[in-house]
Amino acid sequence: MPPGYVSAADAAYYAGVPVGTIWRWASEGRIGKTGRGKVAGYCVWDLPKGRRDEYTRELLEPGAAPPLPAGVRAA
Repeated sequence: MPPGYVSAADAAYYAGVPVGTIWRWASEGRIGKTGRGKVAGYCVWDLPKGRRDEYTRELLEPGAAPPLPAGVRAA
């Protein structure tokens, strides 16, 4: 996987959203993706960071959805 790209599970944890949301954001063009299937990587720089507790790492607030590219409708 190229630098700056992470698995769907890691992207979901970072953003504080389900893996399915990461897949949808990538299909809508909200976040960058490389590869296909189980080896796909998602651009960590495009992901919104979820807010977590400093000590327990419990999710306090998921990251906001990235904006849609111009001219694209949500799925």
